[in-house]
Amino acid sequence: MKAHIFLLCLTIASGAKTELRVPAFTAYLEPDPNGAQVSEANGITGWHDKDLHIAWFGELKAAGKLTASVELKLPAGATSKLQLTVGGESHQAEAKDGTASFGEYTIGKPGYVRFELTSLNGANDAGQIGALVLNGTAVEGAHFNMKPRRNAASVHLAYPTPAGAEITMFYNEVTAVEDPNATFYMACGFHRGYLGMQVISPAERRIIFSVWDAASGGDAHDRSTVEAENHVQMLTKGELVVAKVFGNEGTGGHSHLAYPWKTGERQKFLLAAKPGEGFTDYSGYYFHPEKGEWTLLATFRAPKDGGWLKSLYSFSEDFNENTGQLLRKALYGPQWVAMADGEWLELTKATFSHDVTGKSDRLDRFMGVENGKFFLSQGGFLPGTTNFGDPFTRPASGAPPQLPKSLPTEYKR
Repeated sequence: MKAHIFLLCLTIASGAKTELRVPAFTAYLEPDPNGAQVSEANGITGWHDKDLHIAWFGELKAAGKLTASVELKLPAGATSKLQLTVGGESHQAEAKDGTASFGEYTIGKPGYVRFELTSLNGANDAGQIGALVLNGTAVEGAHFNMKPRRNAASVHLAYPTPAGAEITMFYNEVTAVEDPNATFYMACGFHRGYLGMQVISPAERRIIFSVWDAASGGDAHDRSTVEAENHVQMLTKGELVVAKVFGNEGTGGHSHLAYPWKTGERQKFLLAAKPGEGFTDYSGYYFHPEKGEWTLLATFRAPKDGGWLKSLYSFSEDFNENTGQLLRKALYGPQWVAMADGEWLELTKATFSHDVTGKSDRLDRFMGVENGKFFLSQGGFLPGTTNFGDPFTRPASGAPPQLPKSLPTEYKR
């Protein structure tokens, strides 16, 4: 008798539908990412704009059927008419009893699928959106980001250098291919800071150079808690460059030049190090496209150092979760380093890594070689992925960079 009960339960379980509840706080708002409020506590609220769409993205591992509904809250007696489009197939529903049921959709093949919710309520509130609920065979094994953090993964490439190398300069070029708001393409990273370019808003782009205080690492958030002897000092800065201190990701000295660098055009960066007795002076340079010459961002004196450049890397970061669904992509290279004796060495090898978001939440993160340069990309919910630690080699360019005229004479050997 027990065996029969077991077999009955097994049959029921095997025939049961898979249900997946995708929270509203994981969705994106388009075209205006600030067109409503998104929070873990309340889902999506304040949705009054009929032209605003709510979009979820998930990787479905199987073709087949799925049914979809949306959980929402409405004032007593109110209704909300909504439309849900899944892979080009659109259904409409009127919300009743806290649920808008859109019926069945056909998923033709596995892959990333966009789930787009549209309001048909004019300027009236569409309701407080709680979750997208999916059922059916096409949902089995599906992968969605379920975390409140909606940023695309940060991705990095690390450049191996000879053991014990006395590296005094690091040169790199970056060409942005796709660069939505809140993008940071970092060209020249090292053990004490970074140099690169950012998209702050549609109206502002920056060239940025920062150096961390000593002994602050990633734990210090407020510079007032860091001893004065550990503070980075700014020695000089370039014309129109803004310089200040920073916190929240370690502490240190920050500089930036507001400049509208252009998508598709290569941007050139040079980092220079001059070791002293117990300190190192780090200088960040940017080749100004319009002036046709190198310009100094700033020179910072880093205490408790005295060494050469090491731990060289580049990265691509999405620093605002509101646009985490969008593709970011840039080409990096060629990369060169100069030794203390004046010899130039081209770096043609790099390895890939990503942050914790890229471990299991967002797998749309990549590195490779394209047009003779390394590329990094993240976001866009593109198929495939690149494994953590994968090595890549690009073809050598064979042409060392030209140095800035403003470099101190001790660099010009």
